[in-house]
Amino acid sequence: MKKDTVSIIDNSTGREEEFPLLKGTLGTPTAEIGTLNKKLGIFTFDPGFMATASCKSAITYIDGDQGVLLYRGYPIDQLAKNSSFLEVAYLLMNGDLPTETELYAFVKEINQHSMLHEALRGFFDGFHYDAHPMAMMVGVVGSLSAFYHSELDMNDPEHRRISAMRMLAKIPTIAAASYRHSVGWPFVYPRLDLEYCENFMNMMFSLPAQKFIDEGHYIDPVTVKALNLLFILHADHEQNASTSTVRLASSTGANPYACISAGIGALWGPAHGGANEAVLSMLAEIGSADKIPEYIAKAKDKNDPFRLMGFGHRVYKNFDPRATIIRETCHEVLEKASMDNDPLFELALALEEYALKDEYFIEKKLYPNVDFYSGIIYKALNIPVDMFTVMFVIARTAGWVSHWLEMMAEPSHRIGRPRQLYTGQPRRDYMDIDKRK
Repeated sequence: MKKDTVSIIDNSTGREEEFPLLKGTLGTPTAEIGTLNKKLGIFTFDPGFMATASCKSAITYIDGDQGVLLYRGYPIDQLAKNSSFLEVAYLLMNGDLPTETELYAFVKEINQHSMLHEALRGFFDGFHYDAHPMAMMVGVVGSLSAFYHSELDMNDPEHRRISAMRMLAKIPTIAAASYRHSVGWPFVYPRLDLEYCENFMNMMFSLPAQKFIDEGHYIDPVTVKALNLLFILHADHEQNASTSTVRLASSTGANPYACISAGIGALWGPAHGGANEAVLSMLAEIGSADKIPEYIAKAKDKNDPFRLMGFGHRVYKNFDPRATIIRETCHEVLEKASMDNDPLFELALALEEYALKDEYFIEKKLYPNVDFYSGIIYKALNIPVDMFTVMFVIARTAGWVSHWLEMMAEPSHRIGRPRQLYTGQPRRDYMDIDKRK
């Protein structure tokens, strides 16, 4: 990594100091200002950390202006076209695509770790029947260290690897169990003969009296393709809120299950993981295709509180490369689901067509993003709305454990400790209660 320098001047004192300027493989150079306070006696103020690099990472690269997303250097469109989700998970965790032998061993180990400790079945019984699935995810994942504590020496690379594999393997099982508890259905064990996405759907929807895959409920290739693709596209997204939460929790030395639980809690926030659910709420508010022009006008009106959800992206200022990839699959799924005659699907396609032709949206580059399509796809696959964020969790776990492994392998990693700009009362002395006014 090449080092240049950047000068920072304190205008109040006239002092000037130089700081190293770090240049990564790709992207914007970063000033290393760890000694800023020592040299100039000041801190930086950056709410939301919008201009602050919190770590070095070799996992994911995003160029929001150009619509670029790379996993370990591989363009997302190439991986989406050619890879399975578990192959991408291997890539994120290990740095390179696996050989055929490595992938076989990886998938086999994931399958072997997919079972849950039987005592966890009773843990689910402690949740009310209508508890939100994300609440169950936070609780159950956080409790895993109580069941799998024999290999939690975080100084042992093999213990770290096994913990990451367990997390990736058990998340779909926990997710499906959370759903089935919420609807009062018995749990379904994972099957070692099924592929990752098929296994999840089987655990979600199979009934005791039939084999979901074999007897009349075969999961068609379009469904498997859609889930596999969505999981790949959501597997990682650099230092987002939930990934940063996992890293911050990890910096304390907390066990990996607690760290991932913290990430799940962060993802649960509607500003982070709830965007695809918001798309469906918006479509329900619009109601019918003939009202699209009215709501498009409302979206353009800065004084109107209505917002067009699923268009544009905070990071991607040009277009969301993930949306470009998933759009075709979305149309395939909707064509497959057309027999349901759900007016919401027709409305979604009509809104997409309208916005893509509207000059305002073209000028502002407010194209449909991945959340617009993913919410519609999950709805078409009969995934309940309150499970949408859980689906996000399944995918993003691959990224979370990869960042956790990367951070824990870094010898010089430090506990996270952001600073603050204090705006409270200055120093004052205690006053007896009878003298206070």
